[in-house]
Amino acid sequence: MRTLAVLVGLLSVAAAAKPVQKPVKYEVGGTKFEGVLIYEDSVKTPRPGLVLVPNWLGINAANLKQAVEVAGKDYIVFVADMYGEAVRPKGPEDAGKAAGAVKGDRKLMRTRVNKALELLRSEGKAVGLDAKKVGAIGFCFGGTSVLELARSGAEVAGVVSFHGGLDAPTPAEGKGITAKVLALHGADDPYESPAEVAGFQEEMRKAKADWQLVVYGNAVHSFTDVDANQPGQAQYNPKVAKRAYKAMSDFFAEAFGG
Repeated sequence: MRTLAVLVGLLSVAAAAKPVQKPVKYEVGGTKFEGVLIYEDSVKTPRPGLVLVPNWLGINAANLKQAVEVAGKDYIVFVADMYGEAVRPKGPEDAGKAAGAVKGDRKLMRTRVNKALELLRSEGKAVGLDAKKVGAIGFCFGGTSVLELARSGAEVAGVVSFHGGLDAPTPAEGKGITAKVLALHGADDPYESPAEVAGFQEEMRKAKADWQLVVYGNAVHSFTDVDANQPGQAQYNPKVAKRAYKAMSDFFAEAFGG
């Protein structure tokens, strides 16, 4: 009986340790949104927080799974809804329209990603967020979004763009870029021209930002997306993905001060 009791106890602990995925409804400019707060509730010590902006497909099962893996026991993550709760792309055509509408209006993009940052701070406070250690990451469209967060002058320790768009049609605002910036880029990404890559570097220099651009050989677009399978265009690369996540981890260890 004692063996059974121990087993039941272990199962209870395992069940309790399941990552929490809490839907969070909010509103921006009259539009209703629903993001997701993700955290491991077995961790009782304060943790850093990350805004996570998904790829152009927005909030879906695959992107939430990715967010859970990023969060682990290390971070409290708020998955940003950049489109509104009524817009959940079913495929590339829908995603292209939704992402294009937001990416084409950088002021709108900055407003929405800053609202996600606000929600991370407010919702994360009750579940152990270390308010002094907050950053943001994004994938593809999401990478562009977090770079715009940095350009908005948001007070975050750092932002990481995974194969995001590097172009900057709208100049930095206010105090300029105060966040540390890490851009992780595929050397053979066909969606980013050499001019855009060079332009990003020049932008960072002019802004006197604390920035890094890491270029991975043998990598195209979407190298962290396990479902991407368009050779020569957008394709998952497990080796590069592992390196990129390690770079992210090291970057935030420094940005958060250890």
